[in-house]
Amino acid sequence: MTALLLALPWAALPVFLFAWVRMPRELPSGQLRDADTPLVSVIVPARNEAANIETCVGSLIASTYPSFEVIVVDDDSEDDTGSLARGLGRGTAQRVEVVDGRPLPAGWLGKPWACWQGYRQAKGALLLFTDADTMHGPDLLTRAVAGLEDERADLLTVVGRQLMETFWERLVQPQVFLTMLFRFPRFEETAKSPRWRDAIANGQYILIRREAYEAIGGHEAVRDEVVEDLAIAQHLKRAGLALRVRAAEGDLATRMYRSLGDLVAGWSKNLVTGGLQSLPRWLRPVAPALTLLVGLGLWLVPPIVLAVSLLGVAGGAWLVWSASVCALSVLLWAVFTRQMGAPARYGLLYPIGAAVGAFIFLRSWLKGRRVAWKGRRYELPPVSERP
Repeated sequence: MTALLLALPWAALPVFLFAWVRMPRELPSGQLRDADTPLVSVIVPARNEAANIETCVGSLIASTYPSFEVIVVDDDSEDDTGSLARGLGRGTAQRVEVVDGRPLPAGWLGKPWACWQGYRQAKGALLLFTDADTMHGPDLLTRAVAGLEDERADLLTVVGRQLMETFWERLVQPQVFLTMLFRFPRFEETAKSPRWRDAIANGQYILIRREAYEAIGGHEAVRDEVVEDLAIAQHLKRAGLALRVRAAEGDLATRMYRSLGDLVAGWSKNLVTGGLQSLPRWLRPVAPALTLLVGLGLWLVPPIVLAVSLLGVAGGAWLVWSASVCALSVLLWAVFTRQMGAPARYGLLYPIGAAVGAFIFLRSWLKGRRVAWKGRRYELPPVSERP
């Protein structure tokens, strides 16, 4: 009985996930009057995106929205990103421009610099910043503009679905996203909070009014931020402007990483930094160690105890406890992985995913201010200097 009582915290986790977590509402269907169709400048920062750029831009230029332009900023790519983008035509866009990015200035990170250059070429009253690894449904831009007006927002960020096609994507991505939900379990409601530190944005899709963007200093204000989407949202909230979050599961898809190496490198650059930026200064010194210990205790200690118990090293009570906890954990991860679009059977392998997730988190923590991504190396300002 005692062993089963000790398993209650793990029984509470599915309750948290299914009873407390709330995903954002879907965007409206997108019925717009002619007066509600301002020019939208779609800005795509792209560095070494030859594998993605044709799919991304091809989906953008098929939009049914009546008034938009696409600006691709080829950020000194070492592959065929620029030439592939130039070969796509303009589709339904008023124009498609591929900008050759200028050399990276001191004090800037690559993505903010590319976004800033795109903004300087943009003509639209609305600016859409979207990543090169995204795919857009033809009605998405119309729905997003309708959502911006419906919410009376200055910035609308849209959450879509994550594409996971390989073994490691399906195993690791749910680990990272569930961790985020512990910090932001109801991020549509949280975005409306008056507390600026609760701001959150999805850099894969940020639609912002030009006047709001310019009022907060645009990407120049976050030029040294590795989690620039979160920083933009925080600047917006601190300026008293309206931030909103909505969903478009059927119209926005992103495949962030394609291999285990990409997963490790990609999440290592910003996982801990992003988490710390959303926390008050007094909590930052202890948060990484506490998060790592909790993660190890929740997901790795029980299967280790179960294995030891099955070998006869530990007593029967430990076997009952660890078996109960592991069964609950498999159920949780199976359901959550299925919700993210991968087969539920990957829940059986959650200890492997948790081990990789713990490694990524530890690597991100130990790297600290040193960031490497797509052939560039950066030295970030100390976290203690962040607001």
